[in-house]
Amino acid sequence: MKNRSLLVCGAGTMGAGIAQTAAQHGLSVLLFDLSAPVLKKAEEQIRQRLENLVQKQKISESAFDSILQSIEYTTDISLCKAPVLLEAIVEKLSVKTKLFEELAALNGPSSIYATNTSSLSVEEIADAHPYPSQVAGMHFFNPAPLMKLVEVVTTSHTSPAVVRKITELATSMGKTPVICKDAPGFIVNRVARPFYIEALRLAEQGVSISLIDDLMEAAGFKMGPFRLMDLIGNDVNYAVSCSVYEQLGKPERLRPSSVQEQKVKEGKLGRKTGAGYYTYKS
Repeated sequence: MKNRSLLVCGAGTMGAGIAQTAAQHGLSVLLFDLSAPVLKKAEEQIRQRLENLVQKQKISESAFDSILQSIEYTTDISLCKAPVLLEAIVEKLSVKTKLFEELAALNGPSSIYATNTSSLSVEEIADAHPYPSQVAGMHFFNPAPLMKLVEVVTTSHTSPAVVRKITELATSMGKTPVICKDAPGFIVNRVARPFYIEALRLAEQGVSISLIDDLMEAAGFKMGPFRLMDLIGNDVNYAVSCSVYEQLGKPERLRPSSVQEQKVKEGKLGRKTGAGYYTYKS
């Protein structure tokens, strides 16, 4: 593909959603993952979501074809070259920094290295990077094709030109970018911790999970905390809670819940595994 606009690393739920969003807004995308089966599943999911949009008459048949043609898939990291490189891989600092080192060797100092991390320090990722001024956070929310907000996270190293370009990119993808400094949980996940953790505290005390969700939705929330955690993924949500808790000095009010920890240990991660706080049909 010529004139590739964006590389997305990681073809899981978030990476696939970001790639689809970018392609829907006219960008050419390369979606990279080490796992061929994961890439295949992402391709099938993107196709299915786009077919649903055609059926709902939200996009035309010609747009459907054009969007699909705008996304390439690869397991070959040597092909991972683009002006903007966005990682949406596992939430482990060592894995992210290693990937960025490899991408830096392939792309050099002119590319932008954006991380979709929701819980790790962008500053630490930048500190480990060969070109720290080119590193910033570009934090999307799940489901990426629908959620409008993107947190553009800056560090002490980040170039103003990089912030401007990421903000422009987010806007071109139909998103609402909000610039914030690197801090535990950034803005949304910092504010959202009590929403999840207080709900989990009630569940620990024996209050019905479905009752909590129903009451919160009746109060005006689009989704109750447990339905939302199942949508996000309990592994992701628990990891964010642990990270924010640790980075803020372990305040008791933000202590992660044993209820959610057990769900993660059991592999009940939510919608993506068919079971979490609720059971889902495949």
